[in-house]
Amino acid sequence: MNYKSMDEANKAVIDKISGSAPFLVDVVPAKEKIKELNEGKVILHAGPPIQWSDMTGPMQGSCIGAAIYEGWAASEEDAEKQLAGGEVKFIPCHHVNAVGPMGGITSANMPVFVVENRSEGNEAYCIMNEGIGKVLRFGANSQEVIDRLKWMQDILGPTIAKALALTEDGLNLNVIIAKAITMGDEFHQRNIAASLIFLKEISPYIVQLDMDANDRKDVIQFLADTDQFFLNIAMATGKAVMDAARTIQDGTVVTAMCRNGKDFGIRISGMGDEWFTAPVNTPQGLFFTGFSQEDANPDIGDSAITETFGVGGMAMIAAPGVTRFVGAGGFDDALATSNEMTEICVSQNSNFTIPTWDFQGACLGIDARKVVETGIEPIINTGIANKKAGMGQVGAGTVRAPKECFEKAIEAYAVKLGLI
Repeated sequence: MNYKSMDEANKAVIDKISGSAPFLVDVVPAKEKIKELNEGKVILHAGPPIQWSDMTGPMQGSCIGAAIYEGWAASEEDAEKQLAGGEVKFIPCHHVNAVGPMGGITSANMPVFVVENRSEGNEAYCIMNEGIGKVLRFGANSQEVIDRLKWMQDILGPTIAKALALTEDGLNLNVIIAKAITMGDEFHQRNIAASLIFLKEISPYIVQLDMDANDRKDVIQFLADTDQFFLNIAMATGKAVMDAARTIQDGTVVTAMCRNGKDFGIRISGMGDEWFTAPVNTPQGLFFTGFSQEDANPDIGDSAITETFGVGGMAMIAAPGVTRFVGAGGFDDALATSNEMTEICVSQNSNFTIPTWDFQGACLGIDARKVVETGIEPIINTGIANKKAGMGQVGAGTVRAPKECFEKAIEAYAVKLGLI
């Protein structure tokens, strides 16, 4: 379709976003939805394309864990030999309708959330949140980590899948997000409210299931304990919505932002599948006792899809409780951050109104033109991984998307339009 102006094209893109209808409909092994995972030894990773030799410690550690989990290797040494020797194929999650937190490592038998965007009929996928402590997404790969992943594969995933099957239509995620944003969530670093709403919605179905009582207790206890459980659902939601918006293929709205520990990558609506990259920044923030900025891994993960969707750091004002946790100051700083982000967005999303912002809607549609014109880089709330594999999360903070990505995207689009 040809649009009369760039603004008209961008409006068509944001109308796709605001008119989306994402529903959580299932949990299945990743290989059931992603055919590429059935083609030998294949691992999905966060961010734009990257190879083993360029991966940072946490991503390499996660790959080793995935190889052991899938039974390809019996030891870390064996796994590393296969990974470094080219026996395993690496594919970005974003290339197969998926997203993944931190390292983003996803393999065939890992259960994934299935989010269906009913306004467009497309789906997106994300692995389930493992909780805190030693977890695969931060590069840990001990037996404790593998055992938890197997439990998620055998018990947690199937239980939630069976519970969702008892619902009439799945869970309406717009409704959950709209409720939770009024309760202090921004859906990147703070998902406490949404995780509890999810537990409230799914528990009545779980208790109806014919299953082992101890397994039922373990599932409900895990969901109750995991404050960030909804993050992975929010990520799949953002992916499903932004992929539907990408069908416009005109305009300058940012449709993906992601990081692999080496490169920060963005896509814009007018350039389809093409990535525009620049070296990632390292998050700045607050660190757990015993750790400092020197321990921080460069920016990593697909979770910036939340900011692309207009929440996360873009909606800092919705979650004043998280500003101290990420080292962003106080309420006034949160307000200033969200006000600044409106300067680089096309509009605001009336689906997600924020009480602490005088009921303004969350940011809607990052415009790459405005990023270049103003020099204001999108802000991202993020966990900070230790640069050493297996050490886990060492803090939380914020990071800016490098302006160079947006400059490259606008220049490429100008060439496409014959303007330069």
